[in-house]
Amino acid sequence: MKKKKKWLPVMLCFTLFAAMALGSGSSDPGDTKQVVTNDNSNASDGTKTDKTENQTAEPAATPEAKVTIEKQVLVNQNDIVVTATEYVTDKIWGDGIKLLVENNSDKSVMVGCNALIVNDYMITDLFASNVAAGKKSNETLYLSSSQLKAAGIETVGKIEIYFHIYDSDTYKNIFDTECVTIQTSEFANMDTTPNDAGAELFNEGGIRIVGKTVDENSFWGSAILLYCENNSGKKVGISVNDMSINGFMMTPFFSTTIYDGKKSIEDITIFSKDLEKNGIEKIENVELKFHIYDADTHSTITDSQPITFSAQ
Repeated sequence: MKKKKKWLPVMLCFTLFAAMALGSGSSDPGDTKQVVTNDNSNASDGTKTDKTENQTAEPAATPEAKVTIEKQVLVNQNDIVVTATEYVTDKIWGDGIKLLVENNSDKSVMVGCNALIVNDYMITDLFASNVAAGKKSNETLYLSSSQLKAAGIETVGKIEIYFHIYDSDTYKNIFDTECVTIQTSEFANMDTTPNDAGAELFNEGGIRIVGKTVDENSFWGSAILLYCENNSGKKVGISVNDMSINGFMMTPFFSTTIYDGKKSIEDITIFSKDLEKNGIEKIENVELKFHIYDADTHSTITDSQPITFSAQ
């Protein structure tokens, strides 16, 4: 058991680094191309516009309201108490919720998240707190600033958390919470408009996928930004199969889980080595299939027909 605990910080660091670099939706809008389908009628906004056309004077900027929360107990079960104490902002890590984690049990526990949702968007969580028996810990659950930006979230109004608590020594699950909701001081002012501008690639059974941009200079190589929306009545997982770029097969990195009634902004990452070995310097034509499945049972919901689009 000691060996497992020794490697845990390394695993967490790797997870942190990978989450920051992959699927973050952090492409620079100034260095991207738009996703365009062969059938332009499917695009909700698949054409470029000249920013100088019809440009009107913007209203003077107003100071952003300071986001706050009320102190509240989020979890009180099996001698584990988690209390949200404050909404904080860090210059490096961005916004977060300060948590007091109290372990009143007789075993060492790890407190993490099964899901983190902000303003109805799935957000990658980087939270894990190891607390020894009878001890307390002050921690911060940070909200990925790059994913908030990609989703168009300027003001956080609602945070939903599904906590996962397990034994630090045996990794045995102790309990998972139902959805815990925090409403901030800006709840009434949060913008719920979907950030779904782009070319619609899939729309079936309450699941909608929109291609937004292609970034050919992302961290690992290239990235295709997708907006995904789930109104199917189920928690779904989405992955990509049989992907090719300019006619050459690729091994994409993409997997997202979306709770019912929620949305997600995620990158399909294409590694530089796959592009280089096929002599691809510019992404022109993309073909792929979406594999959509029930995230609880892992049974297939549907496999899409081949979908083609280009980057302009």
